[in-house]
Amino acid sequence: MGIQDISENVVLADVTTEPGLNEELKNVTEVVRERGDCDVVIDFSKVDIVTSSSLSKLLKLRKLLMDCNRRLVLCCVAKATRAIFSVTALDDVFEMVDDQFAALASLNNQPVEQQL
Repeated sequence: MGIQDISENVVLADVTTEPGLNEELKNVTEVVRERGDCDVVIDFSKVDIVTSSSLSKLLKLRKLLMDCNRRLVLCCVAKATRAIFSVTALDDVFEMVDDQFAALASLNNQPVEQQL
């Protein structure tokens, strides 16, 4: 996993599959608590399954960000993982986009074409 600053206001987290995902989401939450002033993009390209524990951590992270008027955007979410979000009715709760470019454009409220 890697957490990197994309800009002053955006953090990108590349996460891995379970069982490490749970701990990585905990680390992202700690970074947000320390900074308190950032949006978060989580790249799910290496994730093939999400457990209930990780879903819980994502919900807590989302709540923390929303309380600070910040956003959480998930990108590169595989079909199987999207199905888990759908079955749990969380697909309407989380903002999911195709890739990192779309995530950054979404945070900047710009169409992807203008971001590139």
